Amino acid sequence: MLKTLFTGLICGALLGFVMQRGRFCLTGGFRDMYLAKNNRLFYALLIAIAIQSIGVYTLIAAGQFSYDAGAFPWLGTIVGGYVFGIGIVMAGGCATGTWYRAGEGLIGSWIALAAYMLTSAVMRSPHLARFNQHLASFHTAHNSMADTLGLSPWLFIALLVLVTVWLARRELKKPTLAVAALPAKKTGLAHLLFEKRWHPFATAVVIGLIATLAWPLSIASGRLFGLGITAPSANIVQYLVIGDDKFINWGVFLVLGIFLGAFIAAKGSGEFRLRAADAATSMRSCAGGILMGFGATAAGGCSIGNGLVMTAMLTWQGWVGLAFMILGVWTASWYLFVRPRRRAALRAASA
Repeated sequence: MLKTLFTGLICGALLGFVMQRGRFCLTGGFRDMYLAKNNRLFYALLIAIAIQSIGVYTLIAAGQFSYDAGAFPWLGTIVGGYVFGIGIVMAGGCATGTWYRAGEGLIGSWIALAAYMLTSAVMRSPHLARFNQHLASFHTAHNSMADTLGLSPWLFIALLVLVTVWLARRELKKPTLAVAALPAKKTGLAHLLFEKRWHPFATAVVIGLIATLAWPLSIASGRLFGLGITAPSANIVQYLVIGDDKFINWGVFLVLGIFLGAFIAAKGSGEFRLRAADAATSMRSCAGGILMGFGATAAGGCSIGNGLVMTAMLTWQGWVGLAFMILGVWTASWYLFVRPRRRAALRAASA
């Protein structure tokens, strides 16, 4: 059993390493869609989703496992996704981004991560059982988009691949600004892994493959799901408080591996250092972590659970959750960045 759980640590370390080196944080990507009209990281997310969708449904077709998405808890998905989107802007990183930024030494991310883990655990406590049940009572019969429409999932996968390829090719044709690179200090594989800038699309391909690999590795431990961040993060707190071994699972090893992999990547690239934020930023990170924990639990998934995995499984929960997550990011971006700039500009103009 320990051997199967250990694969979670390896999978998480790979994911943390790749995300840290590729700077693959969806908070910045969703924010750039609104502030800079730059959709590159969103297109990269679509690449990772498409690759995982092909891989997982191939495994299902081969009889490796079966998956039932169940009902679609639409109210929790909408409210939770929106609140989570606001939270990740305040925290300065999405769920996975907070884990890997904590591995880089960002104290603000440690604060956000602690608040996120604690709130996620509280949301799963008996104290809020009635609230969660009421939220889940607003649902439709089918979560699977294919089951709802009575179509083959491969039709949706084909459409997803076609749209993703078209968007990616159009993005790659755009001129890119030349970025001055520092003189290489490493050679060969070490230069590629720790110094060379990683293209977001290449990063997305690797993340999609890791996300696909996570399914059979996780299933081997008795956990029928792929990558997931919120529940395992809560499980760590639950284990520390209650001490029950049932909370130690493949997902817990996964998130601990993300931290480890990000730390290795940051140390190897010279990006690791302890950095403390000011009091205001630290308080905002804490508040963001609380909103992340509430939102991700209410929505049934975070930027990875819903935004990467449930979208790849072609569920309404994944795609609706992703849409409202993005709306939440845009709302917080307007309030925290656009609104203050406009007020400053108006004050300067009237002075």
